[in-house]
Amino acid sequence: MVNYKYTNRLINETSPYLLQHAHNPVDWYPWGDEAFQKARADDMPVLLSIGYSACHWCHVMEKESFEDEKIAGLMNRLFVNIKVDREEFPDIDELYQYAMQILGRGGGWPLTVFLTPERQPFFGGTYFPPEERYGQQAFPDVLAAVSDAYKSRKWALESTIEDLTGVLKRITLKSPSGDGLKIAEAESAASSILRDYDPSHGGFGSAPKFPSAIQLSLLLRLYRRNNDSMILEAAEKTLHQMAEGGIYDQLGGGFHRYSVDERWQIPHFEKMLYDNAIISRIYLDVFKITKNPFYRRIAEETLNYLLRDMKHPEGGFFASEDADSEGVEGKFYVWSQDEISACLGEDSDVVIRYFGVTDEGNIEGGNVLHVDRGLKALAHEFDRPDNELLCIIAKGKEKLFAERGVRERPFQDTKVITSWNGLAISAFADAYRTTGLNQYLDVAVRSSDFIISNLWLRDGRLLHVWKDGSAKISGNLDDYAFLASALIDMFEVTFDRKYLQLAEEMTDSMINIFMDHDGGGFFSAAADPDRLFYRLKTGTDQSIPSGNGIAAMNLLRLSLYRDNIRYKALAEETIRLYYNEALSSPFKYASILSSAMFNLACVTEVTVIGNRDSERAKMMLSKIRESYAPEMVIFLIDETNQGEECAPQFSRGKRQETGKVTVYICKDFACSPPLTEPDTLESFL
Repeated sequence: MVNYKYTNRLINETSPYLLQHAHNPVDWYPWGDEAFQKARADDMPVLLSIGYSACHWCHVMEKESFEDEKIAGLMNRLFVNIKVDREEFPDIDELYQYAMQILGRGGGWPLTVFLTPERQPFFGGTYFPPEERYGQQAFPDVLAAVSDAYKSRKWALESTIEDLTGVLKRITLKSPSGDGLKIAEAESAASSILRDYDPSHGGFGSAPKFPSAIQLSLLLRLYRRNNDSMILEAAEKTLHQMAEGGIYDQLGGGFHRYSVDERWQIPHFEKMLYDNAIISRIYLDVFKITKNPFYRRIAEETLNYLLRDMKHPEGGFFASEDADSEGVEGKFYVWSQDEISACLGEDSDVVIRYFGVTDEGNIEGGNVLHVDRGLKALAHEFDRPDNELLCIIAKGKEKLFAERGVRERPFQDTKVITSWNGLAISAFADAYRTTGLNQYLDVAVRSSDFIISNLWLRDGRLLHVWKDGSAKISGNLDDYAFLASALIDMFEVTFDRKYLQLAEEMTDSMINIFMDHDGGGFFSAAADPDRLFYRLKTGTDQSIPSGNGIAAMNLLRLSLYRDNIRYKALAEETIRLYYNEALSSPFKYASILSSAMFNLACVTEVTVIGNRDSERAKMMLSKIRESYAPEMVIFLIDETNQGEECAPQFSRGKRQETGKVTVYICKDFACSPPLTEPDTLESFL
């Protein structure tokens, strides 16, 4: 039993990140009325610190400042201190991130914001060091200056807050596009993303370099329409470079957060559920287009990492894994040349060359493994056949993975977050759709059941986070939109109408809770003036897709399955709200543009009639699903046409031919003849 010198209010929280700070000498409060009531009663400013458990610099600031008794004493004397897990309160984090960017203080984590007792921000930044360095003011000096400003220059702070609120209003109150939406405009905007493409190393821009999976998804939609080989080349180059770089865990699968260099070699080591869910789908999409097994392998290794290391025994997926272990960033993943030689023995020279391992290393004397030599180069260098080298590399990876398993693992945040689990369910449903492997469908079914059972309330409300048997915090727009999207995906791979019904109920709740009835689109959070000083509404993609972009896509898909013209009108209203900005800044609005292209394109409507469990139906469905058709909806009616009254308009009136499983493919107000042979499907798709 550890006897801690200090224990604060965070000890009663369930968030692993907050519990990590429960023994700081800082008198932390969780986010809530108690802290702000104290600030009002004592007329003190609030210090709000936002981070998450996998954040390296959050840990650095804790060790340097929040565990320092002198700095903590200054914080306690001058401020009411609140600690927030941004994964528990993404709407709070989003609002104050925007505020800091407006104030010219940048964004990121840890986020340090100074508030009035009315929750209004007036100053802040990200990481502050305990003494002046990196061109940053010392944190104690910042604390003293902010406290003095609050006491002696409130009039100036009020002016800053007024200006900031005005900018937030301009961000939220958009004017919808008055012109008609044109597919050529959306396509042109999407293609302009390639201007930032890095032809040398793949990806977009320079260091630091992020996977940009949302933007790649938009580009693949464009490729499906125009067959521009440059788009596919850019996607393939990016995915190859990522999968062979250090951003990809060469031993255990899965992607780290981002690369600090332009070559994808040195990652920022945390692993996030949402990244791996989104990225795996891009690899699956390119596999569908190219049939190159390399992309399927990387997708499956990524999903298998989630199954092995990130899955709750009852069904949901955990949030993240830390960048640090034993107090050192990346220590779990980094190798010395001597360690590899000792582990692998006589075949170590092949593996060392394959992974580009050197005595000097590529990160502070150690090596982040990356594919440095292709098979042909290795075969020439070692004068050994390809099959023999592949066997040596595979066995070497197995041994290194086992050896790594003995090390102290990075901390795992075991929160189950609704929105991120929605992304994961969609990824596993897509993996089943692509590969036909039942194990992926089983995971998707079990995880969706877990989320619905534990976080979807009978009164039509969704909760945001589950941990240790307890669900809490009202869901935000992303929770409703991402989970509804996953449920539509589940319907399309199972044809179980309960998923479609749930998706419709969830979407109706989303409309009731988040819709902006005056300005169109959807707010990020529910109306609660006592919680947020301003209610944001945005359409930009961040690390995850825009809630408004996914909501619009859901409404369009459901409008076809439910013949609901109101859904389609709400989707178009949402798209129009951000359309002009999407045309001028497509990289930031890829999700909105994807929804616009779905709306403007001629959607492929597929109807299957027959026994879904028959071998012929499985063959027909496999042929349909293995094609890359992002603008497609699909409905199945059994061979007796029972339940046709529940079918969407595009499936009604169609009949089975000669007792065989029959498929109708309709597009642009024209339908194929009844198709009963799998080989006839491809040309119509």
